[in-house]
Amino acid sequence: MSGRRDPGPLPSRPALRSAKLMALPVAYAGRQAAGAGRRALGRPAREVNREIQSRTAEHMFAVLGELKGCAAKLGQLLAIYQLALPRDLAAPYQAALTRLQDSAPVMLPATVHGVLAEHLGPQWRDLFQEFDDRRAAAASIGQVHRGVWHDGREVAVKVMYPGARAAVESDLVQLRRMSFLASVLLPGADVKSVTEALCESVRAELDYAGEADTQRAFAAEYRGSDEFFVPEVLEQRGDVLVSEWVRGTPATRIVSSGSREQRDRVGELTMRFVLTGWERHGFLYCDPHPGNLWLLPDGRLGVADFGACAPWPHPGFTDLTVQMCDAILNGGPAALETAVRAHGFALPGRDFDAVALDTALAACGEPVRHDRFRLTTSWLRKQVLRITSPRLTNVMRELTLPPECTPFARASLTMVGTLSQLESECDYGAELVRSVPELAEVFTTMRRGSEPGVPAS
Repeated sequence: MSGRRDPGPLPSRPALRSAKLMALPVAYAGRQAAGAGRRALGRPAREVNREIQSRTAEHMFAVLGELKGCAAKLGQLLAIYQLALPRDLAAPYQAALTRLQDSAPVMLPATVHGVLAEHLGPQWRDLFQEFDDRRAAAASIGQVHRGVWHDGREVAVKVMYPGARAAVESDLVQLRRMSFLASVLLPGADVKSVTEALCESVRAELDYAGEADTQRAFAAEYRGSDEFFVPEVLEQRGDVLVSEWVRGTPATRIVSSGSREQRDRVGELTMRFVLTGWERHGFLYCDPHPGNLWLLPDGRLGVADFGACAPWPHPGFTDLTVQMCDAILNGGPAALETAVRAHGFALPGRDFDAVALDTALAACGEPVRHDRFRLTTSWLRKQVLRITSPRLTNVMRELTLPPECTPFARASLTMVGTLSQLESECDYGAELVRSVPELAEVFTTMRRGSEPGVPAS
């Protein structure tokens, strides 16, 4: 166990958890003040700033890792912001994030056995031929153990941390209290509505029964597929979920050392899994990060962890997608302003610079302007910098996200981050058309308009 202590129940007292979270900006302000003093004494500004970044990263992810629950999930989502930093300053965040994901406190066997006895019954061992007390993987609100089911199948046993529900509810209260800070950076956003949508998404991950039902729907849809493998749910009771074990090469390993063929295969299938199938099984898979993906020996993509799924699509999603893509790729500033206002990306009465928005979004559409395109972290970094810049002239500050689009935004952001880490190359336009066939005409118009001597319609 590497000397790590059993965390026991998650810290759930609101005052304690709030104090830990609120200490982060206070400590950062203190480091900034101390840094100003060191710069005044002649230390190079670049050196001081790097030290501040490193210590802030360590503190932030240490607190989030200790609190686990919703706070640890927030730590995972914050990973995207490292892309908005110069490479040398992003390194401390990446190192601390890796420790958060890979070195979360471990529930010792006695605690795990207690959860299993509570939810599977005192004779829970009779359900298994074997059960490994060592943690096989960590999750934001629990951990996974490997075992052999009573019928001989290898299984993954997902066990929720004791006290996770109270801890997450405490975090959500704090998130609501702190959400007003987002209005400083995004004065044009409906922060309250988006925060509530995010809270509902996080709360859904506490529902292992709902997760099991969703996983069963995916497994039934892709049973016998030559592209995807979704493990069958063998048992779900309370805070325990037992599924088939996924045998394959983890996408995390492919990110670090995979071949070009493996990278492209995992990237293409990840995009296809997220963006297709909802018309049959009715769900959007919202958590396509490398820790949930495997490349099987037969070339299929294995996918696990269905806690972060949303019923999909919402009414009007197809029209929104087609009209926004058409405006971005073919329409120009006037058409883009019409689409943005029609679909609720600008609050009523809120002015914004449509020309600046057209320029900002043009680069984001680059992957579909080519027959094949390779996403990279450097390309994504440019887009994140453009969108998240705190400059008052950044047009993104004047926009909002319709709450019903929150699940798709989460899924898309996570997916693009994964594809960029893989440096995956594929025909992204074709994959989008698989999802929304009506986009074929939009892309045809785009390509016709880019031909020499052919004016755009």
